[in-house]
Amino acid sequence: MKIAVIGATGLVGNATVLELAARGHQVSAFARHTDKVATADNIQAIAADVNADDFAEKLIGFDAVVSAFNPGWDNPNLAADFKKGANNIVEAAKRAKVRYLLVIGGAGSLNIAPNLQLVDSPDFPAEVYPGANAARELLNDLKARRDLNWAFLSPAAMFAVNPVRFERTGKYRIGKDDVLLDAQGTPADISVADLACAIADNVEQQRHLQQRFTVAERA
Repeated sequence: MKIAVIGATGLVGNATVLELAARGHQVSAFARHTDKVATADNIQAIAADVNADDFAEKLIGFDAVVSAFNPGWDNPNLAADFKKGANNIVEAAKRAKVRYLLVIGGAGSLNIAPNLQLVDSPDFPAEVYPGANAARELLNDLKARRDLNWAFLSPAAMFAVNPVRFERTGKYRIGKDDVLLDAQGTPADISVADLACAIADNVEQQRHLQQRFTVAERA
């Protein structure tokens, strides 16, 4: 498959590029700083600005597009920059007639209890809220759309909250709108490599059309 990965030098984006390339796909790695893109014969680094007027043209012809776009958690304008960039990606995908767009969002919009999303729980970190809420708003906007083949992946609730793990088992669990729990009944985690496996599997099979889903390590 010919697959584009947006945000290809971030934690999730880089792992996704490596996983897709290892599976033999032709990967176009979109990044602002192409010198940081992983190198392989089937990886092409492409300098791209998601807010550029010609960005949609860059998305034409792919079998699938993965958006791991994130303006950076230390960005003081994170919420506004995420909203602008993410919306531009969605509109560009529509104009380019992308066959399948997989958006990697946050876990904040997962349900932690009936009628309570994680982002609205009392202990949710205030400094993370603006970015998490922006991702939730993006998901809500996508849910209303039927003009684009999108899917939205929320990683396990403890991903990148716990120290990031890189081991690859190739195994994971899939959920829908609720936080997945571990064997102790607490929110689960997943390694970045296994998250990339889930992303690659989903892209290859183009599942969860116009749905949100979540993944976590095996309990």
